[in-house]
Amino acid sequence: MRANRKPVVVEDIRATHHARKKEIRARLDQFRQMWRKGSDEQLWEELVFCIFTAGASARMGFRAVEAIRPFLMDGEREDMTLALKRAGAHRFPVERPCYIVVTRNYLREHCQMALREKLESFADPIERRDWLAREKQIKGLGYKESSHFLRNIGLMGHAILDKHVMSCLQDLEVVETAKPPATRARYLETEDRLRSFAREIRIDFDELDLVLWSIKTGEVLK
Repeated sequence: MRANRKPVVVEDIRATHHARKKEIRARLDQFRQMWRKGSDEQLWEELVFCIFTAGASARMGFRAVEAIRPFLMDGEREDMTLALKRAGAHRFPVERPCYIVVTRNYLREHCQMALREKLESFADPIERRDWLAREKQIKGLGYKESSHFLRNIGLMGHAILDKHVMSCLQDLEVVETAKPPATRARYLETEDRLRSFAREIRIDFDELDLVLWSIKTGEVLK
């Protein structure tokens, strides 16, 4: 299914959901399996993936993680930068390794890289995401990529309000602008609007996020 360049209407959403329901549900189940069975190292890899996808693309994130996988747990920034440049894997081969090393150092000091235990310590999912998005030593996430990370490891109920989803929401007149929300308050407000819209059209909230993304990109990735 190719990406949609025309304004999105509710009928497009229903048709895409019907056509891709099995694929979307299978992908969401993969995410849930990560939370059930994934190691702290795998959770860390997903966090790194989301650091790479910010301001880039999912496919660029995949390539970048593959390029630096030998250095994920212990590698130096310079090793990651060299690997990214050799592979031509990312548009920010210097900045993102800096983010990764700072974040890794913080997590080692803060929770000994025990990501699962740390994430489980939050009773409130909003507080959990706030920690990821607002902790100054966790670099490169913000609310969109914090939501992306949590969804990818099976902690559902967060919207990934990237340019593709926001473009759909503008077409549907759920929001006034396709510009991704830049503040916490705006993010929560837009997320609530999407949640209300999902109830209105009777499509599961987490499924709807992938439906909208796939309408604009033609793919169901992560």
